[in-house]
Amino acid sequence: MLKGRPVRIEAVGAYVPPVILSNYDLEKMVDTSDEWIVERTGIRERHLVLPGMATSDLAVNAARSCLESAGIGPDEIDLIIVASASPDYAFPATACLVQNELSARSSAAFDMEIGCTGFIYALATGAQFVSSGMYDRVLVIGAETLSRLTNWKDRNTCVLFGDGAGAALLSPGEQGEGIVGIHLGADGSQADLLKLPAGFSRLPATHDTVDEGLHYIHMDGKAVFKFAVNIMDVAISKVLSQVGKEPKDIDLLIPHQANKRIIDSACQRFGIPKEKVMVNIHKYGNTSSASVPIALYEAIQEGRIRKGNLVILVAFGAGLSWGSIAVVW
Repeated sequence: MLKGRPVRIEAVGAYVPPVILSNYDLEKMVDTSDEWIVERTGIRERHLVLPGMATSDLAVNAARSCLESAGIGPDEIDLIIVASASPDYAFPATACLVQNELSARSSAAFDMEIGCTGFIYALATGAQFVSSGMYDRVLVIGAETLSRLTNWKDRNTCVLFGDGAGAALLSPGEQGEGIVGIHLGADGSQADLLKLPAGFSRLPATHDTVDEGLHYIHMDGKAVFKFAVNIMDVAISKVLSQVGKEPKDIDLLIPHQANKRIIDSACQRFGIPKEKVMVNIHKYGNTSSASVPIALYEAIQEGRIRKGNLVILVAFGAGLSWGSIAVVW
């Protein structure tokens, strides 16, 4: 729970790159089929960056979309946080590149990296700055170019991921509205289940690491699926308990878009009807830290969120990590 002044989500924006890769396109690349991908994941297509595009480019476009919705200029931003598992560089921070491109000269900037849970962690972190009174406006961005980290010869992982970015602007709110509950968690004992093995201090880049494909995403799909099904239940239950609510009180659930079967399992467990769940995985695949803000943006655009609604954001990812946030809109 936030201890200081209330924090609201003032505006949301999103951006996905123009190239679309369908399941039928993938059928020509690896041994798979549209039917198999849809049945196992719910994904029908995903968006990919153009040559020369990087994560910061997607983040800047999402940020501009968000600022336009808020009706403010970049000079009014106090802090930029970018959550990404696929930054432009190890350093400098992608947030600094975004700050420069936006001309947000007066803002601080830093990155957060905790895989697909990144946006939830970044939103929770940004909320602390606003709640404490240190900053009035914090721009939180989840942005990914996972296509650059995907082994397009691995049929088990290449069907899953897509590129995109989403952004949310945090600012002081009124009592009883905004972010009312936050739950974060991690279990580092399972870190090996989902990782990018090489390219940093543990395994610096060598001819061998490149030849062995260690600069691509490696995932134990079955183990991660089992973890995700269980931890979605935990994360939703924890944040609901924190705010004194029950599953029936949820007006809209916005889960990380990793796998349709994981989302369906959570809905069945809590008895949440499908009309109260935002699902867009069929259009974008798993965009990691970008998936929750993109889904939030689309839910707003579709008129599925109204003032006073209880909205639950929930995600899980590498680390292994998880998190949930309750918002009274």
